[in-house]
Amino acid sequence: MNLLSIVWDVSPEIFKLGSLSVRWYGVLFAMAFVISYFLMKKMFEKSKVPSEYLEKLSVYMFVSVLVGARLGHCLFYEFSYYIFHPIEMLLPIKITTEGWKFIGYQGLASHGAAIGIFLGVALYGFKTKIPLMWTLDRLIIAICFSGASIRLGNLMNSEIYGFQTDLPWGFIFVRDGQTLAAHPTQLYEALSYTILGFVIYFLTMQNKKVFKQGFLFGIFLIGLFSARFFIEFLKHNQESWEDAMAINMGQWLSIPFILAGIILLFITTKKDIGKKLDIKILTTIEKKKK
Repeated sequence: MNLLSIVWDVSPEIFKLGSLSVRWYGVLFAMAFVISYFLMKKMFEKSKVPSEYLEKLSVYMFVSVLVGARLGHCLFYEFSYYIFHPIEMLLPIKITTEGWKFIGYQGLASHGAAIGIFLGVALYGFKTKIPLMWTLDRLIIAICFSGASIRLGNLMNSEIYGFQTDLPWGFIFVRDGQTLAAHPTQLYEALSYTILGFVIYFLTMQNKKVFKQGFLFGIFLIGLFSARFFIEFLKHNQESWEDAMAINMGQWLSIPFILAGIILLFITTKKDIGKKLDIKILTTIEKKKK
């Protein structure tokens, strides 16, 4: 055993009220939405877009993330079970011979959340007439920090960690029955997403350069899903059937996003249209008010 390893024996529960427990994962998941809201508020204010549009976007995103992440897990990872238990896909319950039991959403997939977000933003753009890429180029900053927050939730649950390691920052996940140190891949992902979020935030908020719509979204797709792809090499597969695959399901699902990002970078070039774009949005909003 590496004596420099970190012994991780943190309870996933913060406190309990009867049969209902408040868990770190749930709190951090909720915190992700709070962080997203305030970051988006600052960017909407910078572009002089009325707050009512942010309120609408918040509702779209909450529903899109929850439904997308849940369906993504059920369809990508446990399709053989949920195809016969469709009610359990969207309701946080477990149906048994003794009746139903509230268990929360045990299984959310980030790739499903990504698809849900894209579809939600597309619907939001259709309803508000705000360009899809304008919203995505700003929303991705919130997504980066939210993703980091959720991965910290995984750490508190002692789940989704990596293979055994002798590195001094290896974690011994005691609550999961581990006695040897493993890669804390939750922290690897959280750190990657945080760095990417700060980079994109800097590029968005600085005034010397602006980018054509979709350029920053392309950077986001390549950066986030490349990090996910390579970190997966250090992680255990989520399902046993993935062991027969050359690369696991998480990596296969990351490839289309990376390719989409590369395509976006090819079709977008640096161009000083940022202010014109905001003017266009404001003009659209004013027309809708009339």
